[in-house]
Amino acid sequence: AVLTRVAESHLRVGTFEFAAATGKPELLKALADYTLQRHFPECMESHNPYLAMLQAVMERQASLVSQWMLVGFIHGVMNTDNMAIGGQTIDYGPCAFMDEFSVHTVFSSIDHQGRYAYGNQPKIAQWNLARFAETLLPLLHADREEATRLAEIEILSFPALYQRYWLTGMRAKLGLPNAEEGDTALAESLLTCMQLARADFTNTFAGLCGAQKPVVFDDAIFGDWYERWLERASRQPGGVEAARARVQTVNPVVIPRNHLVEEALLQAESEGNLEATIALIEVLAQPYTLPKEPEHYCTLPEPSKRVYQTFCGP
Repeated sequence: AVLTRVAESHLRVGTFEFAAATGKPELLKALADYTLQRHFPECMESHNPYLAMLQAVMERQASLVSQWMLVGFIHGVMNTDNMAIGGQTIDYGPCAFMDEFSVHTVFSSIDHQGRYAYGNQPKIAQWNLARFAETLLPLLHADREEATRLAEIEILSFPALYQRYWLTGMRAKLGLPNAEEGDTALAESLLTCMQLARADFTNTFAGLCGAQKPVVFDDAIFGDWYERWLERASRQPGGVEAARARVQTVNPVVIPRNHLVEEALLQAESEGNLEATIALIEVLAQPYTLPKEPEHYCTLPEPSKRVYQTFCGP
């Protein structure tokens, strides 16, 4: 069998770091021009194509990382060589989806300090992008100081750019198509309560689609959050019922939980049995549809089945 990785390209921030480290400006320019042609042809019409490319890469990364955060995904190894210029998720060997919510969640066996923990991912993305911007300095402007100024303006804008994507996605998860001023506070207070209650990330959001109050919100930690959400949803087109319907189309009920992936891998490796693997793939192909065995696919693992570490290789 042949296993092939496919992406729009395998150009990474690390690719640009390598080109810059050679000290050959013609090599760096050739790489940048190739990247413009392959990924960002629209930027070639700009008065400063390389600055436009930096902005475009930042836009894609802000969107991508916000999507990770919105489904509880932890990449695990966000070094610069694992950040694709094209904006796809690549090289995520020790990745995982979290069960109980915590911003400190880490699974990668090599991430001893939690550098790439769930809650750090936006900051690490900004750090990586700063390294990318550094490689582009000779192309951004002939004057080094002016090039640095241009790059700093863009990099410092990343938190707000990411926040915009994240808040748009969070509104969708809560079934709120129209923006209101208090939406950030509503979303952040939910996450704070979820962390204190160690609530299941996926099931908490998916539970909002039901007609009855989800059991998780009976925990005193959540206070009146559910009632606040009902009141906020009532001001949307179609009211609470429409909000619940929107929630169902955005929040998955099934994710590749670590213990299920581990179970499938062990069966395939030790027994040559692909039954669990095939069944899991079929369920994951319809993430918004409740599977026939929800107690198996949609619940927290027993303590003995919890997977606390993931690995980059065999």
